[in-house]
Amino acid sequence: MIYVSAGFAFASLAARGLMVPLYAHGLGATRFEVGALFSVATLAGAALSLPAGLLVDRYGPRTLLALSLVMSAVSQLAMAATPTVAPLFLWQVVGGLAGGMQQASLFSAVTESVPASRLGRAVGWLTFAMQTGFFAGPTVAGLALKWLDVRTDIAITTVLLLFALPGVFAASATRQHAGRGLSLRAPLRALIGQRAFIPVTIGLVAATLSWGTLAAFLPVFAKESLGLPSVQIGYLLALQAVANGISRLPAGRLVDRMRHRWPIVFVGVSGWALAAVFLGHQSGFAGPAIVVALGTPFMAATFVAIGVVFGDLSAASTRGVTMGMYGTILFLGLSIGPLAFGPIVQGFGYAAGFTACSVASVALVLVMAAWHLEPQHRRAEVPLPPVAPGT
Repeated sequence: MIYVSAGFAFASLAARGLMVPLYAHGLGATRFEVGALFSVATLAGAALSLPAGLLVDRYGPRTLLALSLVMSAVSQLAMAATPTVAPLFLWQVVGGLAGGMQQASLFSAVTESVPASRLGRAVGWLTFAMQTGFFAGPTVAGLALKWLDVRTDIAITTVLLLFALPGVFAASATRQHAGRGLSLRAPLRALIGQRAFIPVTIGLVAATLSWGTLAAFLPVFAKESLGLPSVQIGYLLALQAVANGISRLPAGRLVDRMRHRWPIVFVGVSGWALAAVFLGHQSGFAGPAIVVALGTPFMAATFVAIGVVFGDLSAASTRGVTMGMYGTILFLGLSIGPLAFGPIVQGFGYAAGFTACSVASVALVLVMAAWHLEPQHRRAEVPLPPVAPGT
């Protein structure tokens, strides 16, 4: 049921990812503003991921997951009631905060429930469920645009969140820490002190930089440069989600069998960067669809590998904090791309922006490869403060 919850929650998120850029564009937003709408959501997710991880350790994944679904629903309905561009930024922030909570809750719930030897497959199944949502959300939203305007479509797809509620009850309510006053200092020191933390962080930033840039601009790129109607834009995003989801299961098995995960990240980021360069020079529907279908599996394997490395770095007593840190870096990387390369897209076009982003991603992943490190020690536990009486 956790996988089902993840699928429907991310279906709603993906539907928003399709419709908010189109809605903002229809309201007169510039290309930079469209990219910034994506970035403020991911920045908000980054800001809350680490505190959310601490709260997961304190209150359990179930409570945080339930709260995040409520926040997602409120923000999406508010967007549908917003007639101008400026308030969309506020509701994107609220939605981003909810996304940060979901990320920490879902990954913590899964890593808690499986043995280390099957963590790659578990992360593969979880992210497969998420990518299934990323396929279903744009597909449903895109088809609905045949009969509905974008604003109404945003409101109606909020219903998808209702189907995520059963997963809340299936998620663990286990508290990793039952005392009071748990601070971030000790678990963060233990996490950052591990030798694999810096290179895996560089790899994650490299991956999210290029992935986030294309995610932010792909709907408007498809509309302005490719000349696709809204329905076909939905199909293109759905195709990307299908390729992403299908790739996660074999990627999970591959990661479990590989002793070192950094080569998967290196090849994955490089392959996706090359695809992004080609994408900027395509036209019509068929060419971009082929590029997206061939390039996406590289990034799918990358994210599974990085997720497993973070799982290996976590201690049982601080699992939420570790996955919260993963979410923080993930969302920060996703937000940096559109903000950094949005001006290039605005001034020089999509092809120039996608190419510049790809070059930066490859440069970072080369640094990661030079580090050439893997976790050497399994899950060093962090000493916990004394449990207060009556807690």
